[in-house]
Amino acid sequence: MGAERARFPRGAAAPVSLVPRATDGLVSAAMSDPSLSAPAPTVHVLIVAAGRGARFGGPLPKQYCSLAGQPVLRRTLTAFLAHPAVAGVRVVIHPDDRALYDAATDGLDLAEPVAGGATRQESVRNGLEAIAPAAPDLVLIHDAARPLISAGTVDRLIASLATHVAAIAAVPVRDTVKRAEGSRIADTVDRTHLWRAQTPQAFRFADILAAHRAAVGLDLTDDAAVAERAGHPVELVMGDEDNFKITTADDLARAEAAMMARLGDVRVGQGFDVHQLVPGDHCWINGIRIAHDQTLLGHSDADVGLHALTDAILGAISAGDIGQHFPPTDERWRGAASDKFLAHAGSLVKAKGGMIAHCDVTIICERPKIGPHRAAMAERIAEILGLSLDRVSVKATTTEKLGFTGRGEGIAAQATATVRLPFDLPAPGIA
Repeated sequence: MGAERARFPRGAAAPVSLVPRATDGLVSAAMSDPSLSAPAPTVHVLIVAAGRGARFGGPLPKQYCSLAGQPVLRRTLTAFLAHPAVAGVRVVIHPDDRALYDAATDGLDLAEPVAGGATRQESVRNGLEAIAPAAPDLVLIHDAARPLISAGTVDRLIASLATHVAAIAAVPVRDTVKRAEGSRIADTVDRTHLWRAQTPQAFRFADILAAHRAAVGLDLTDDAAVAERAGHPVELVMGDEDNFKITTADDLARAEAAMMARLGDVRVGQGFDVHQLVPGDHCWINGIRIAHDQTLLGHSDADVGLHALTDAILGAISAGDIGQHFPPTDERWRGAASDKFLAHAGSLVKAKGGMIAHCDVTIICERPKIGPHRAAMAERIAEILGLSLDRVSVKATTTEKLGFTGRGEGIAAQATATVRLPFDLPAPGIA
């Protein structure tokens, strides 16, 4: 470890970076280019999610509120988990929020969360101590309530640590600043050298851990202040105006609007599927097992509704059809639950940096009756795709006893899916 740290000499910091430098991104480039001799530093991220969000209001802490269909915390985490330079992510949570945390992070590759302390500073120190056995070179400390962090900001911070002990994302103050006495202006403050601090705040791990240990009992406002107290110069790296902290309900609405602006490529896909009815005792339709005197015939569980919806999602992102991804000639899918197919289609949307805005499934049959099961079907689809219930619609109709569905020979389903994608797909990590 000592040999690795020699790559990052201590010493005086370079002048403040008022704009992104031409060298930004060199560290992440080194990671992807094996011809570069210097090994890439090991980068871990510490997400601080132990706050209660008193100013936000509402029944949930802000980090667990829904942002475009996913918890704020999950969107923050996936941004870092997708970044190629990040080797590990650890989260500090309030002990009372464990159930909320587990629901928000289901399926993500994360270490056990760390219990927060009485202050933010104590929470961060707890998190750093938990990361210490991994001995990373660098650590980025980030607020859970800043879900719109960009890959470019992360790149610039990591690059800055090649020549600095500490660096923070920040943006220059652009508004005129007034100093007040009571409700009156006392002075106009020169804003030339004023910056608004953001997170991530990035450090060489051993230095910030030692600084936090030396600051036990204090209540400093951020981790940069802890580093400053230890005598470490802190570099300013250009942040992003979208990387704001969600503090109020209005901030949450602003974050959702910003996400929708990024996901301006709106696409609609359609799907259609038919399966034959044969003697049996149940049918799988839209992920729900329905007792019936017939069953649907197919290589998998023949869930006609989920098959149609899977094709609709694949069509919206121009990714072929269900047969290409799960060929009926492949024995792996014999009798398989169709929720696997639908979840796969949803994961492809997320891999493109997009989201499913809405899906609508119509089941066409005389029997079994769909009405009593519609609510359960919608809930199951929402669960599989990780959507809020208001983004899922399930309907049913008959053909007035006409055709093969009217004669009870089979069941048909048609589906549409509305998907939002970035026009210009971002680098991994952009929310």
